Amino acid sequence: MKHLDQSWTKKEQRPVKVLQFGEGNFLRAFVDYFIDIANEKEVFDGNVVIVKPIQYGSLEQFYNQDCQYTVSLRGVQNGKAQVQNRIVSSVATVVDCYQDYNAYAAYAKLESLRFIVSNTTEAGIVYDDTDRFDAKPPKTYPGKLTKLLYDRFYAFNADVTKGLIILPVELIDDNGIELEHCVKMYAKQWKLGTEFVAWLDEACVFTSTLVDRIVTGYPKNDASSIWKELGYRDYLLDTAEPFGLWVIESRKDISEEFPLHKAGLPVLFTDNQKPYKQRKVRILNGAHTSFVLASYLAGNDIVLESMKDKLIFNFMKRTIFDEVIPTLTLPKEDLVQFANAVIERFKNPYVKHSLLSISLNSVSKWKARCMPSYLEYIRMKEKLPAHLTFSLAALMAFYSGDELSDGVLIGHRDGEEYEIHDDANVLEFFYENAKKSSEEYTKAVLGNVEFWDENLASSEAVAQVSEYLEMIRSKGMRATLEHYFPVK
Repeated sequence: MKHLDQSWTKKEQRPVKVLQFGEGNFLRAFVDYFIDIANEKEVFDGNVVIVKPIQYGSLEQFYNQDCQYTVSLRGVQNGKAQVQNRIVSSVATVVDCYQDYNAYAAYAKLESLRFIVSNTTEAGIVYDDTDRFDAKPPKTYPGKLTKLLYDRFYAFNADVTKGLIILPVELIDDNGIELEHCVKMYAKQWKLGTEFVAWLDEACVFTSTLVDRIVTGYPKNDASSIWKELGYRDYLLDTAEPFGLWVIESRKDISEEFPLHKAGLPVLFTDNQKPYKQRKVRILNGAHTSFVLASYLAGNDIVLESMKDKLIFNFMKRTIFDEVIPTLTLPKEDLVQFANAVIERFKNPYVKHSLLSISLNSVSKWKARCMPSYLEYIRMKEKLPAHLTFSLAALMAFYSGDELSDGVLIGHRDGEEYEIHDDANVLEFFYENAKKSSEEYTKAVLGNVEFWDENLASSEAVAQVSEYLEMIRSKGMRATLEHYFPVK
């Protein structure tokens, strides 16, 4: 079987507009995929150069395949399982900034360059005062970016029309603000001058972004069968769900220069991404956190299985539509549309998402994802949200381990052990308190200010959660759900 190469696409040569730090699955199935479509729709006309920003790893497969690869979107759309395959040809070339520093550094002087994209992991946007300007390249990503921007500033004699638009997609809050802060710290440490800092402010735009797409990457177990369907071998094959969203926040409007939305792509430009992040965290992530522990104790192992369980599915829907959406600020139509897309994503038959993997660090997840909806609902309705309140009882039941060993708390489901993973102080707390009566256990958990930053142990909450918990202990999770939240 033939390898994927340019003979399959007659790949077009376009001006390089994007320098991308990171060659991983997410960027290739998201940013480069979007740009490829925008090129096809004739709204962008620009290609990407990928920079390998770390020392380990190989770019051999990119060279073997002429920097082309297939993105296979697999999921549920309009209630039907669908697969969409696309050869992405928007990557012009790749460069290793350690092995071929001069080739990499030359891009700072490229006239057509306008955008910098990065995904260097959450730990990538960091300031390290041991980094050096004279290193080739500096070791941190912000250090590399600072030197590249300075080289561009110097090469074009401080021309403000040669600034760059910075688009980090690392999963940290206000990623662009944090990256800009690091760059300016290096500019100060390395004594690059006030004119350079002024150029950064006037000529460059540091955006903060929110990205959303589950990218499952190279399908190791299914690759051969997919190659057979495609008719060629592709060792860079990248799988992902169909859903995608890119929210870009900036102080200047960049939508005309980066008009991906004009290609029908889900890219939103805004001066405030926070409502969109709130929507994602509280609907998508909040739904996960609110139902997975109950679902696991009710006998399910993956999200897809949970969606086929009418009892769990009903619980999840009522949580989202009755208790989360009413507390959010975006227009209801937008929230409902997003929630329906979330449900389709949970039903994706191609994603086997383990409930136990989602259960990691559930205490801090409940605080970040569920507690804001829980508290806002109480403020608005002056009563407890039944489903979110039950999710607290489910968390307590799940964390009721009777053995603490090697940093893991051991729980039991139908006589079989499962591992509970969280911070050591959290596991120790539950180990010490889970054997108490339902009421005392509830008081201890809801009253733990270290967990929640406030005391949640109101008399109403303690009474309701302990009532739920007592029945879970005596009748089991499924019987308790059927009693309090029957499918109608």
